[in-house]
Amino acid sequence: MMRYLIAGLACALSFEASAQDYFPPQGDAQWERRDAIELGFDADALQAAVDFAIENETQPREGWEGVDARDLSVMVPLTWAFEPHSSPLGELRRRGGPAGMIVRDGYIVAEWGDLDRVDMTFSISKTFLSHVVGVAVDEGLIADVHDPVSERVADPRFHTDHNREITWDQMLRQTSGWWGTLWDKPAWADRPARDNPARDLVAGPPEPGSAWEYNDVRVNALALAALYVFERPLSDVLREEIMSPIGSSNTWEWHGYRNSYITLNGEEMWSVSGGGHWGGGMMLSVYDQARLGLLGLHRGQWDGEEILSDSWFEASLTPTQTAPHYGYMNFFLNSPELEGATISVDSAPSTSFAYLGAGANMVFVDPEHRIVAVVRWIEASQRGAFIDRIMQAIERD
Repeated sequence: MMRYLIAGLACALSFEASAQDYFPPQGDAQWERRDAIELGFDADALQAAVDFAIENETQPREGWEGVDARDLSVMVPLTWAFEPHSSPLGELRRRGGPAGMIVRDGYIVAEWGDLDRVDMTFSISKTFLSHVVGVAVDEGLIADVHDPVSERVADPRFHTDHNREITWDQMLRQTSGWWGTLWDKPAWADRPARDNPARDLVAGPPEPGSAWEYNDVRVNALALAALYVFERPLSDVLREEIMSPIGSSNTWEWHGYRNSYITLNGEEMWSVSGGGHWGGGMMLSVYDQARLGLLGLHRGQWDGEEILSDSWFEASLTPTQTAPHYGYMNFFLNSPELEGATISVDSAPSTSFAYLGAGANMVFVDPEHRIVAVVRWIEASQRGAFIDRIMQAIERD
């Protein structure tokens, strides 16, 4: 049976600092729990949000009855079978059951499922990728996000007539229109029209900056470009510059593909993927996802240390002109006023945002209410309803 709890009074501890100043120490077992009522929730309503997440676990689509929804080595290829060049290139790890946690003021107030399990997080990998690029900008390795990527990257795939003027900002916003083949995947073959898989091939490359398109080939091109900039594996950069400083576990993994290796300065390096579309990407625990959310809640600050600059988060949360529901990858902005916005929750503040991945995986961040919520393996269509239930459970700010 699924075990979950609303953190109880048995874990109540003295307030030696203001609630907003609490940052969980390294070692997830040390992360403090607080009573939901103490932190301004209706406990029954919050439990209802937890129950909703569990009851709405992702299931096979209509017509796929009998398929094991937790076997991602089957579910992912089925999902993308309509694509040309759809064969997986990286690990597709069997997933666990519903899991997540709700955090307020840094303290855990609700949790369910296996919080330690290292699962795929799909496109939340893109958030980690943009954070790593943020490190490069903050450290001056990238002088300006509006500079062409080709100025810093010698790889000939960034020096074609079409690609050489593409900027870092365009790649971060998924408006680059990068054109080419990377790791045996052509850009035109990712998420083509179901009724005409040749549509994008026939249309040719879009003008850089002119259109927003969710495209993992272009995301992986950004990961490759960042590898050239750092000249060391991005997983090492992530560990040293972000994950270790925020006290994450040592269990997370950032994968590439079986063919995504390059030789740089005489050393073989693995270029990681920015999602699990063809396998790979970030794999981590609920705890580590929540730490990522807390870093976003505090706009790059962690217990008095600047991990990423406030200006980087300001840019990340600035709406993209051609897709105002989206900032940098993978910041989905709560935009109920926009038709078709991915996150559209009237009851949640306009300042709230989410990191999203297939599965569905979600890290929801609400700075106004100082809330971070992680939910894994919920039906994507129910993400907004889950957020709304959390909002309805708030009794005081």
